[in-house]
Parts: sequence; structure tokens; C-alpha cells
Amino acid sequence: MQSNFPKTPIVISIIFLLCSVAALFFSYRAIQNNDRKTQEATIEWQREATKRDEIRQLDNSVKLIQEEKIELESHFAKSSNIVPFLDTLEKLAMSAGDVAEVVSVNILEDGSGLVVGITVSGSFANIYKFITLLENSQYALEFITSDIRKENAAASKWDALFSIKLLSFVK
Repeated sequence: MQSNFPKTPIVISIIFLLCSVAALFFSYRAIQNNDRKTQEATIEWQREATKRDEIRQLDNSVKLIQEEKIELESHFAKSSNIVPFLDTLEKLAMSAGDVAEVVSVNILEDGSGLVVGITVSGSFANIYKFITLLENSQYALEFITSDIRKENAAASKWDALFSIKLLSFVK
């Protein structure tokens, strides 16, 4: 018996089905690939966003401690910038009502400190006030020598020679 069923539409249908399945499989693989790339891009974006947030937080922290850093650095004198320390000594003497003159500045060989020789002239009370101001200054100081004497018996003017070691010295 012979079949009257045409085979051409079935073959075309099977070919169309196979093409559709191949297109579906190709589309599915492309979607999976794009999804993987999207996930990788999202992870990278999250890393960058986290880094930016950390940088902002670090910048804010630096801004918060900037004032404290300046205050801390003011307690130290660097070898490259001794002048502000010497100016501070002279200003303290002036605020005590004395006349001061720096006569020597020596950096110790081991770099452990700076020795300053300073002469001060004024009344005994003013020299005492100057010593008190030095002791309470922002710098860590050590008095190595001090020589306080009256100019003459009739005058009320005193002279003092101090040798002061700056302990908070950074070479």
C-alpha cells in the first residue's frame, strides 16, 4: 500500500523545528553570557563604590583630625624650622615684660635636642614670670643652666642667662 501523505512539508517542518531549537539554544547561551557579564560588572561597580565610600570616610577622618594634628605638631620643632621656636621664646619674654635675646643655638650631635642660650633683662618678678611661662609652654623644655644676677645693688634691673634644651626636637 502506498501512502498519499506528502513528505516535503514534514521535512520542512523538521528543518524549521531544528532551526528554531538552534536559535532558541543560541539565544539562551547569549542571555546566559550577558547575565554573567552583567553580574561581573555589578560586582566591579560595587567594589568601586565601596572604594569611593572608604576614600570619602578617610578624607572626612583626616579633616576631623587636622586641627588636632596641627596642635600636636606645634609641640615639636623641626631642625628645618627652628625660627618659630625662637620667636616663641622672645614673645614669652616680651609678654612677661622682659627683654630677651637669643645668644646661641646648637643642635646636639646625636640629634636628641636643641640647646638655646638666651639672655633676659628685666625685674626679678618679670624674669620669674618668664621662667613660669617657659615651663608651661607647649614645648618640652629642660633647663640646663640658669644664671640670674642683679646688675648692681642700687638698680632693680636683673639679668639672666638661660641654657635651655628643647626635648621635643625633630631632626
